[in-house]
Amino acid sequence: MPNRHTEAAFEDAIEEYLLTEGGYIQGQRAGIDSERGLDSAVFLDFVRETQPKEWEYLQTIEKESAEETLLDDLCRALDSEHEGCLSVLRHGFKCSGRRFRAAYFAPASGLNPETQRLYAANRLTVTRQLRYSPQHGNTLDVTLSLNGIPVATAELKNPMTGQTWRDAVHQYQNDRDPKDLIFQFKKRTLVHFAVDPDEVHMTTRLLGRATRFLPFNLGDGTGSGNAPNPHGYKTAYLWERVLTRDSFLDILARFIHLEIEEKRVDGRLIKKEKMIFPPYHQLHAVRRLVA
Repeated sequence: MPNRHTEAAFEDAIEEYLLTEGGYIQGQRAGIDSERGLDSAVFLDFVRETQPKEWEYLQTIEKESAEETLLDDLCRALDSEHEGCLSVLRHGFKCSGRRFRAAYFAPASGLNPETQRLYAANRLTVTRQLRYSPQHGNTLDVTLSLNGIPVATAELKNPMTGQTWRDAVHQYQNDRDPKDLIFQFKKRTLVHFAVDPDEVHMTTRLLGRATRFLPFNLGDGTGSGNAPNPHGYKTAYLWERVLTRDSFLDILARFIHLEIEEKRVDGRLIKKEKMIFPPYHQLHAVRRLVA
């Protein structure tokens, strides 16, 4: 167990692993455009590298407005009731009559070098202490983004400073406004983790004080929580197994899904939507999740 007992040390350990072993690059706090809720520069660089023909076409017809046009149509799709973040990541979005991809997921076969190249071009970033809203000075301990689009957040607590994952849950419920773009359901981040060295809990939708967090733990024998880890934090599986590049991309591609329930009440059609992020024991069977 690390001998420094501060939240900063806990953040340091997670960030260092993701950057050195997890396949991430460093995200820039100032890079996120809080009005659009994404890192525009990272997204544009991704498009230029992976879709040069589509980008050249857009430049030809939009001239100096190409970047703004692409970003506007990306945000329109992300904010759409019928599309949203998960759909955009998996299927792309339309801009000026062409379809642009926001991510490339692992091909079924490794025989095609071009699909491997596109998959390798994904940019996963980890950003510390992100100021995510122009309305206030609140920051997020950890934000994970895919090609500039924020997809996950984490609030970290350390019992050695008198706080646990329960305080992280309280923070999400009371100090994080669900109306802030980065938290709006389906539009940007898809999952939020409350983490301390001993336990992980998660939610896919912030609803203020009504937000419900579920355990995302391994279990400790026949009990809850997590067993002691002789090599470090009990919750290291989160960043060493779940959030590493291949595992997290596979989860985004195949295992998160939007559940829609429709029913008629007094003649009106009522639609309820829920984002499902599988519990750890289900993800443990994923091929790329290290046992």
